[in-house]
Amino acid sequence: MNLKNFKTLLWLFWINLFISAFTFGGGYVVVPMVRKYFVERKQRFSEEKLMSMAAVAQSSPGAIAVNLSALAGLYCAGIGGLIVSVAAAVLPPLAVLSAVSYWYAAFSQSPLIAAVLKGMLAGAAAVIVDFIVDMVQMIVKERSFLLTALIPAVFAASFFLQIHAALLLLFSCFICLIKLQFAAHKEEIPS
Repeated sequence: MNLKNFKTLLWLFWINLFISAFTFGGGYVVVPMVRKYFVERKQRFSEEKLMSMAAVAQSSPGAIAVNLSALAGLYCAGIGGLIVSVAAAVLPPLAVLSAVSYWYAAFSQSPLIAAVLKGMLAGAAAVIVDFIVDMVQMIVKERSFLLTALIPAVFAASFFLQIHAALLLLFSCFICLIKLQFAAHKEEIPS
C-alpha cells in the first residue's frame, strides 16, 4: 500500500467516524454530512453520484448510514475503503448503545438526558428538511412536469391519506418507468 492510499483510508476512517458520531436522527441525516465532506469539501464524487448512492443505500437491507458509508468508501478506495468506512460508521453507535445498555436505569430516569434527546430530535429534523429542499431543487431542475407534480401528490397521499411510504415509492417508480417507456417508444416512431 502506498502513502496516498494510506492517507485516503485514514481520511475515510476519520470522516466516517466523525459523521457517525455526530449525526443523530437516522440515515437521512447522514446524506447532508456526506455531501458536505465528500462532495463539497473534497470533491470525491458528484452530487448526482451521491444521490445514486443514497438511493442504493436506502433500498439495500441494513442501516442507511452504514450502507452509504460503505458505498462512499468503496467508490473512494475500493474494498479497503469499504471495510474502513463500515468499521468507522459502526463504532460510535456501538459505543453509545453499550454505554446506554450498561447504565440504562440511570439514563431512562434522567430529565437531562430526555432534554438532550429532544434537542437532537429538533436538530435532526432541521437537517432532514435541508436535505428535502435540496432533493426538490434537483427534481425541479429536471424541468419535468410529471416529476414536479409527483412531489406534492406523494406528500398528500402520505400525510393526508396515510398511505405507507413503501407503496408510494413503488408507485413513484412505476410512474417513472412508464414515463421512460413512453419516451423510448416516442423516439422509435419516425416523424
